Amino acid sequence: QVQLVESGGGLVQAGGSLRLSCAASGGIFSRYAMGWYRQAPGKERELVAAISSGDTTDYADSVKGRFTISRDNAKNTVYLQMNSLKPEDTGVYYCNVMNDSDYGELYSDYWGQGTQVTVSS
Repeated sequence: QVQLVESGGGLVQAGGSLRLSCAASGGIFSRYAMGWYRQAPGKERELVAAISSGDTTDYADSVKGRFTISRDNAKNTVYLQMNSLKPEDTGVYYCNVMNDSDYGELYSDYWGQGTQVTVSS
């Protein structure tokens, strides 16, 4: 059973930075992609950053150039460095493990509790 524990969220002013961490357990995920998702108030959860097993990264247009995803396979951990934060980045951030060739296919339907990011203007 996969478990995902997100941390690092908080309240920050616009223009500030945060670094999120997600520790995964219950499997070996080095051959899978990992990603960060955001659910803004009243909106559906969306994938904002992904990193493949080969460390290829992909970003939503809204965060490109400001967010950086990275992973440490030895720790089964994925990170999201968020710079130049905007109020529209506010939401609950979740991580998950995905099929390396199809990010729409999750390793498991399980979602962690997420971590709240609030950006004030």
